Amino acid sequence: MEIVCGSCNAKLNIPDERIPQGQRVSVRCPRCKNKMVIDATTMEPKVASPPDQMFEKPESSIADTGLPSGEENDYSAFEEMSGFDDVGSQSALDSYGEGEKLALVMVGNTHPLQKIKEVLDDLGYHMILAENTQEALSKIRFQNFDLVILSDLFDNTRLQQSPVLQYLNHLSMSVRRRVFVLLISDTFRTMDPMSAFAMSANMVANCKDLARLSNLLGRAVLDNANFYKVFMDTLKETGKA
Repeated sequence: MEIVCGSCNAKLNIPDERIPQGQRVSVRCPRCKNKMVIDATTMEPKVASPPDQMFEKPESSIADTGLPSGEENDYSAFEEMSGFDDVGSQSALDSYGEGEKLALVMVGNTHPLQKIKEVLDDLGYHMILAENTQEALSKIRFQNFDLVILSDLFDNTRLQQSPVLQYLNHLSMSVRRRVFVLLISDTFRTMDPMSAFAMSANMVANCKDLARLSNLLGRAVLDNANFYKVFMDTLKETGKA
């Protein structure tokens, strides 16, 4: 769904599967902070009113929004429950070229960022950085990424407890299979399939092997794309797609 801000004319593209179905919710424009209404009852784009006009609360009852009793006047609580909260200082409306491959990188100060950037440049990815977990989740919610790179101890959190990894692993399969997830840790053996399987990732790598990551990652991404091409072709042939 494409949402157009009536204040700054910014366009926000949100995958339909990430919008609460059959409800009217609001989200702040990351550029000007104007509140925009998403009407998921019709799944049609809605232009938000400029901020100098009164914001009209969506026509939902407490029963159909799931808001706890006593919070009928606190619509921000519903925004948080729905995942449509403020997206932080880094705009979710950044402009990217059509067909450009996007890579979200979350390594903090734990691994050499310049080396990762060189790898992504070699493979033709546009690198987008996230400084913390909140910013990372905001970007994932509002942007489709081809590649996600997450390191152990990003935002001082172990991979096993990472909210980012938990969010990725709870995406619907139709969405998750489009994202290649690479996890980096000092404890991994690079390209270990069992470690990747245990972490629900596509690939794992040890930071000592970043010097040869370009070839390894490029081959792994290609193998993954070929696998799902065969998978989708098979579904079509059997009438299940």
